[in-house]
Amino acid sequence: MKFDFLIVGTGFYGSVLAERISKILKKKVLIIDKRSHIGGNCFSELCKKTNIEYHKYGTHIFHTSNQKVMDYLNPFMKLNNYRHQVLTKHKNHVYQMPINLETINSLFKKNFNPFEAKKFIKTLAQKENIFKPDNFEEKAISSIGRKLYNAFIKNYTFKQWGINPKNLPSSTFNRLPVRFNYNEDYFNHCNWQGIPESGYTEIFQKLLSSRRIKTILNCDYFKNFKNFKPKYSTIYTGPIDKFFDYKFGKLGWRSLNFRHSIKKTPDYQGTAVMNYADLNYKYTRIHEPIHLHPERKVRNKSTLIIEEYPIYNDNEPYYPINDKRSKEAFRKYKNFSKTVPNIFFGGRLADYAYYDMDMTISAALKKFEKIRKTVLQNQNSKIGFIDT
Repeated sequence: MKFDFLIVGTGFYGSVLAERISKILKKKVLIIDKRSHIGGNCFSELCKKTNIEYHKYGTHIFHTSNQKVMDYLNPFMKLNNYRHQVLTKHKNHVYQMPINLETINSLFKKNFNPFEAKKFIKTLAQKENIFKPDNFEEKAISSIGRKLYNAFIKNYTFKQWGINPKNLPSSTFNRLPVRFNYNEDYFNHCNWQGIPESGYTEIFQKLLSSRRIKTILNCDYFKNFKNFKPKYSTIYTGPIDKFFDYKFGKLGWRSLNFRHSIKKTPDYQGTAVMNYADLNYKYTRIHEPIHLHPERKVRNKSTLIIEEYPIYNDNEPYYPINDKRSKEAFRKYKNFSKTVPNIFFGGRLADYAYYDMDMTISAALKKFEKIRKTVLQNQNSKIGFIDT
């Protein structure tokens, strides 16, 4: 069977493009994945022992304020009313995350109001005399002071990334909100948040349901399809350094390992995600997925918990480690990729970017508009795409 497009990867980026190309352009798509399932890191399934749905690669909370993304997704899913609240355990005491007024008052044993807390933290930060923060640690300390940083950020970040926080870019700290009220809704800045009521996997099943789309799993692009020539182009969503055989060196990646266990109690920790900030815990957090679907009202005698452990290798890349060496290498890969005809690159791994799900979907929709424009201009000729 001949195909117009080959897409490598069935995560959100690849699946959205497959759906758009097949539906809008009426083109045939072959989409492949080296894993045994669709959905990339968003894949969800039922635990056979408890009948609790869990996210195989860590808890994924959908959140966005992007109207176009929600308009696109609405036919494929309905969000439940879950609101994400994260807690952190430090020295056997539980604190609210992100850092807020409760966290500050509990750690410092104070009773500040918002104005007093903001003034107090500002004074602590100014005492550090860091005026031009050059890395993650300096950015954090100059923003919240050393005590909050040491308690909740320093060791947790080291466990997450496997490198000294001084070697992470300062921009990484921008993902960590700090509040001076008692709001513990982690994504309160977003217009929409929740978990798809029917789970994530059903979304991908719907996205890839067209007769014009053929899905092949357990398929390694580099072993099976590197020389495959679709009529128009290949869309590659995997690690960009691997695609070019590490021509400019390996990029830094962080991966994860998960250990599952069944606890003979209906509720193990009272929340979906508990962070562990101290080094004496090897895992970074514990997930308890029963809390993600309050609408299901599951009544179990046992619960599933998942310990999350960081791994520092590129065997199963999850997140980019944007240190200076990797950023420079990626810049070379990005520039070089623009010279390769008939290949589009995109998604978290190909863009070497820390995308949230809505950002990935938005990027895919924008890429589709570029592809559509090129296809319509070249309906009767073979296209020499250059991804810019």
